[in-house]
Amino acid sequence: MPTGTTSEISTFKGQERRLRADRIGVAGLLLSVVAASAPLMVTAGVMPTTYGTMAIVGQPLLFVILGVVLTLFSCGYAEMSRHVHNAGAFYAYIARGLGGTAGAAASVVALVAYSAMQFAIYGIFGFELAGLLDKHLHLSVAWWLPALAAVLVVGVLGWLKIDLSAKVLGVLLLIECVMVVVFDVAGVGSPGPEGVSFHSFNPETLSGGGLGTALCFTIAAFVGFEQAAVYAEETSRPQVVVARVTFIAVGFVALFFAVSSWALSVAAGPGDIIGLSQEQGPNLLFALTENRLGGAFADVMHVFYVTGMFAAMLSFHNVVARYAFAMGREGLLPAAVGRTAKASGAPAYGSLLQSVVSLLAVLLFAITDNKPKGDPTAPIQRLFTWSGNVGALGVIVLMAAASAAVIAFFVRRGAARVQAPRLVASGLAGVALVVIAVYAVRDFDVLLGADPGSALRWILPGLIGLAVVAGLAYGLVLKYLRPEVHANIGLGNEAFQLEKAAAANIPRPRAAS
Repeated sequence: MPTGTTSEISTFKGQERRLRADRIGVAGLLLSVVAASAPLMVTAGVMPTTYGTMAIVGQPLLFVILGVVLTLFSCGYAEMSRHVHNAGAFYAYIARGLGGTAGAAASVVALVAYSAMQFAIYGIFGFELAGLLDKHLHLSVAWWLPALAAVLVVGVLGWLKIDLSAKVLGVLLLIECVMVVVFDVAGVGSPGPEGVSFHSFNPETLSGGGLGTALCFTIAAFVGFEQAAVYAEETSRPQVVVARVTFIAVGFVALFFAVSSWALSVAAGPGDIIGLSQEQGPNLLFALTENRLGGAFADVMHVFYVTGMFAAMLSFHNVVARYAFAMGREGLLPAAVGRTAKASGAPAYGSLLQSVVSLLAVLLFAITDNKPKGDPTAPIQRLFTWSGNVGALGVIVLMAAASAAVIAFFVRRGAARVQAPRLVASGLAGVALVVIAVYAVRDFDVLLGADPGSALRWILPGLIGLAVVAGLAYGLVLKYLRPEVHANIGLGNEAFQLEKAAAANIPRPRAAS
């Protein structure tokens, strides 16, 4: 595939099937992918849950460990981004390394996983915004009304230009980060009863039966860094920008969350953090903030806690829209999905499809919600917890498969010796990710807060297994019934050059590596 800096990327279906290039640079791309990590949502939601439910004091050390694992993963993943520029990212990489059938399976898993994570955030967003409306405006509404409104607003922004979405994400993300940093300074400057302690970085704090579950839960906080590759076709220098943003995002997320989770433990006290997290849950951050910075600051922080969720929803929406676009362009989904809007060049029809699916998901949980207003069962315990954990498991599976695909890609092209350090890093990361995935499935009842005998502990992770099987079956069907589609899986724009060569009776060139 050509890797020049021209903004006109010719696709094999014509210019209406291209994503407009040269629209997003390092800063905009970094803001878009880090927004998916939702700093305030992780600090207020994920961290107290990990402390309280898994009883792991060493959460800051977990962020450091996972930062190392995902940096190793990024060594091969980022190198792959220099050779394959495709909005299908994960599934394109897996197809290029492990074959079209594996790529088809990965495309299905990617749609399921990222959609599930977006659905999860709709649940907690609706619940939290309904609570804010009731508290400050005395307006009582069901959680699903703000959720449905968010679906519509996100859908409109998804139809528009990525640079507009990046600006929205950027403003919200920067405010979130500033507020978390202010809390970090206040928490360390006014520590709990044990003073400023580095006990949470002691490896001994990782002992206990909740470690595997904590690893699974914590890795979900990193989801987003890998999304840089999805925007490769929309950058001016994808062979440089994507790799750079991937490494910066991993490093930033690991450092930011390690420091923030440490500050949270210092403010509460390492000896009290588990008990306080179990008692207060997501309210822990706001309670500690109010004690140090006052109720007004805590209220403002709570507002941006909700807007951060919106930023994460928009980020995931943009990613799913591009996956759908890439699949439509290559024949894995109806061709209409692979069209872009003439005015903006955005994957408008992929965005529309995701908006419709999101609308149905929220309506399903709303219709089946038989609890009174304000009850968190449907939006939090079901939609957020169920969908979020299914999505996180799917992304872990994709990363593990991508690690294997990177090794296969370069070995098959005779570049194993040149790329040896990156292949070793990919292998180590792949093993670690498989271990985490096994722990996730084994301890899914803990992730869900369900009874060990609950059927959900197998049904929900089974959705990812079902997506894998369905995707493999779909790939095999394409291989035998539509071999031309199967042959182009993961090729993206390169297929245009290959089809032109075939039409001119020129021998089919080897796909660029």
